[in-house]
Amino acid sequence: YIMADDHAYQAISAYGSNRNKTPNIDRIAKDGMLFDRAFVTNSICAPSRAVILTGKHSHLNGQLTNGQRFDGEQQTFPKLLQQRGYQTAMIGKWHLKSDPTGFDFWQVLQGQGPYYNPPMNTADGVKKITGYTTDVITDVTLDWLKNDRDKEKPFFVMSQHKAPHRNWQPGPKFLSKYDDVEIPEPETLRDDYKNRLEPASTQAMTIDRHLSVTDLKLRAPGNLTPEQKAKWDAAYGPKNEAFEKANLEGDALFKWKYQRYVKDYLRCIDSVDENIGRLLDYLDESGLADNTVVIYSSDQGWYLGEHGWYDKRWMYEESFRTPLIVRWPGVTQPGSKNTQLVQNLDYAQTFLDICGVKSPKDMQGASIVPLLHGKTPKDWRKSLYYQYYEFPGAHSVRRHYGVRTNRYKLIHFYMLDAWELYDLEKDPNELSSLYGKPGYERLTAKLKTELTRLREQYKVPEDTRPLKKAPRTPKKKKEV
Repeated sequence: YIMADDHAYQAISAYGSNRNKTPNIDRIAKDGMLFDRAFVTNSICAPSRAVILTGKHSHLNGQLTNGQRFDGEQQTFPKLLQQRGYQTAMIGKWHLKSDPTGFDFWQVLQGQGPYYNPPMNTADGVKKITGYTTDVITDVTLDWLKNDRDKEKPFFVMSQHKAPHRNWQPGPKFLSKYDDVEIPEPETLRDDYKNRLEPASTQAMTIDRHLSVTDLKLRAPGNLTPEQKAKWDAAYGPKNEAFEKANLEGDALFKWKYQRYVKDYLRCIDSVDENIGRLLDYLDESGLADNTVVIYSSDQGWYLGEHGWYDKRWMYEESFRTPLIVRWPGVTQPGSKNTQLVQNLDYAQTFLDICGVKSPKDMQGASIVPLLHGKTPKDWRKSLYYQYYEFPGAHSVRRHYGVRTNRYKLIHFYMLDAWELYDLEKDPNELSSLYGKPGYERLTAKLKTELTRLREQYKVPEDTRPLKKAPRTPKKKKEV
């Protein structure tokens, strides 16, 4: 299981990206199944990881926000795999504060971890490693696969990247890629947030106003080796000098910020894709490929300028939806696409099902193994539930929950008791809420009934946590 952090589906060529190419991720899709409607339950790093481990929504696994410490004593799918004789390994970004449990081997970043020269926690203490973190995570994964596992036993390995999480520091090989091209702008880059509620305009995650000098690489990272620093300065020095001389203002400055941001983001993905290629090559060369399921995903989606934003958190499509691609030799039809509604809530049961382990009844998702076989169960879900809890918090995205069907989406900003309704067929960019408009009364009532049903099904309590401070848009970091 390979997972990136904040990898937008719209930055994968198998998903139709007009910005970049991801040949190695595309290799998985070419030989497997791409899920076109995969979503998350809570679009933020730690909660998403907790959902994947437990197969339970945030309110049950205890990880509502990034701020909590994951309870590693609870039931997780790696523990269940261990009990059935699987070797388990967790390598890379963990981001749950507590030490990993249920793994025979683990080597994880400390918190978010840096892009360069990461100290990594292990069961035996801290290892300090020199190198680019995406390369390092793959090095450790390959070393475990080649040298440390018992080759007589089946294995499950989670190789989880930091990239392309903020602040998008590219690896040495890709520092200058895209310098000579202009990345297409999304059509909603200059969104004015009209026809929606207040939350869309009071967030703090715009490319125009909220990127820092570090985000924009006008200040170099402070933890580089002399050799790394020399390569960094050689790449960014001339570009930054040209920017200073241009003295940009207004829309020209906004355009420059978008290009700088998105190119750095894509450069980070280039390293992820290259390292996925290293893993796939090893599986081919070792003879493991024919009997190994390869899954690629992200902990959630991401904004690449859509609505003028970076970051995630919202139930709007770009952050709610996530990539999911599965290659299962002999099972998945090569180059196939699935359009059923699936969610990261399903991953734990899917992993267990693939490995022949019965899922506990208290897990809340559904195995997607039938879908991988090309069959859709008659009772497959027709709707999804989502809830975001972290407000007040980074980027000032209001708490909200909602329901999504194949065509419609109803969102409740419950601390404001305010609603939005979207027809995703007619308004795929979610620019104009239909809530309260004539002609949508019956649809709204139907969706509210379904939302209530889902909250009862998942045993979701009312979120009565008080606001610890008055709601406000946080102060911006130093601007450019």
